[in-house]
Amino acid sequence: MMDSSLRRRALFTAGGAVAGSIALAATAAPASAASDAPTTPRAALKALLDGNRRFVSGHSRHPHQSVRRLHEVAAGQHPFAVLLGCADSRVSPELLFDQGIGDLFDDRVAGNIVDDLLLGSMEYAVEEFAPPLLVVLGHERCGAVSATLNAVANNTTAPGHIQTIVDALRPIVTPFVNAPDGVEQAVRANITAQVAALIAGSEIIREKVEKREMAVVGARYDLDTGLVTVLS
Repeated sequence: MMDSSLRRRALFTAGGAVAGSIALAATAAPASAASDAPTTPRAALKALLDGNRRFVSGHSRHPHQSVRRLHEVAAGQHPFAVLLGCADSRVSPELLFDQGIGDLFDDRVAGNIVDDLLLGSMEYAVEEFAPPLLVVLGHERCGAVSATLNAVANNTTAPGHIQTIVDALRPIVTPFVNAPDGVEQAVRANITAQVAALIAGSEIIREKVEKREMAVVGARYDLDTGLVTVLS
């Protein structure tokens, strides 16, 4: 009997199905596009942190940002890391990790919250590209976290669909509503909670982690210094 991972792979490669058509549109990248990509969780994390140190020190190399790279990955991508990050305009992963076109598979939403839609996007990337690393990237003074703390403290609601973000973050940040450094504590707690949610909520991700084919880590970006610190 075909195991679960093979059955899922069949869904992505079978002709005629929607998933199959997606897979055909994202065929394997040319060897030249993936030849220098890290292949282990440790190497992938090192590549990101090394890039961040270059960014912070003002020595970014801007790799894989040429017209040649554009053409290399046009036929297919092979990102070495999946990132769940905040939509904040100051936290652009390719910039702060000094990476380029085709290196990172970005999923971004205010508050870096795992929901079914984003989880499906990340699972697709994990299944299709087999990256060795998934990073949940939160950041200092997150507006979504701060707004949720204010809503909890003042018993108010946010306008429109913004309330959806507040509802998702409320159980995570509420314990810190009266803390002097509540936003910072809540930011860190949210990163940890989203890492746990990814592993608990996704058989696809959990299976990769258990086989040590991929690591899931949480990290915090400092808006003042540009430095990324791994939390878990």
